[in-house]
Amino acid sequence: MRECVRATPDGVRIDLRVTPRASRTAVEGVRDGRLVVRVTAAPVDDAANEAVRRAIADAFNVRKSSVAISAGATGRNKTVAIAGLRPEYAAAAIGALTR
Repeated sequence: MRECVRATPDGVRIDLRVTPRASRTAVEGVRDGRLVVRVTAAPVDDAANEAVRRAIADAFNVRKSSVAISAGATGRNKTVAIAGLRPEYAAAAIGALTR
């Protein structure tokens, strides 16, 4: 399993490194034990956090309502909880995203 993915009783938690105001929204590789996520939204009025939730939901093929920011809402290092996602699938999806 990837170092940024941790299993929980109801899904997984994934450590992220977020870059707001990027030129495009993308979920990229793992760097320093965190999944790199770039979003075009600015970190104003929770816009970047919503963009992160949307990008993670799209990348892992889950509903946006299944994705919650569980730590780091005001910083670049965040942890998201994804309900209902199996750890093996999360690790495989990250592997596919980083190719």
